[in-house]
Amino acid sequence: MLALVFALLWRRPSLLIWVGAADLAAGLASAGLRAVVERPRPPRSFPQIETLVALPHSYSFPSGHASTSFACAVVLAAATRSRCTRVLLIALATLIALSRVYAGVHYPLDVIGGAALGTAIGLALVALARVVRPSSS
Repeated sequence: MLALVFALLWRRPSLLIWVGAADLAAGLASAGLRAVVERPRPPRSFPQIETLVALPHSYSFPSGHASTSFACAVVLAAATRSRCTRVLLIALATLIALSRVYAGVHYPLDVIGGAALGTAIGLALVALARVVRPSSS
């Protein structure tokens, strides 16, 4: 939704494609890594609290929410010159990632790994976008 708002405000419809690519790539990469790593989810009462949401049936590492939110935030942050907007986008991605630990469905390392994966994917797509269309930077 934020990508749509920014694409309209900044009159850059291609931004939707890049954010969509970031979301898709991060989602697929995190799902692939979860299948390889096979780290179980936290116990139902970690640490001594019940989960706030239904425990997903997939494995835990890396967090898909953290991966996709950071990948999209990095792509959007690269599209603006406003330092404030960049900080807010990364802060939003951080809050999304931390919410997974708070909800009890991920360990802290899961969201750190997801954030690193998403950041790497976002940066790779930003670099690719600059190669494909150098004048848009």
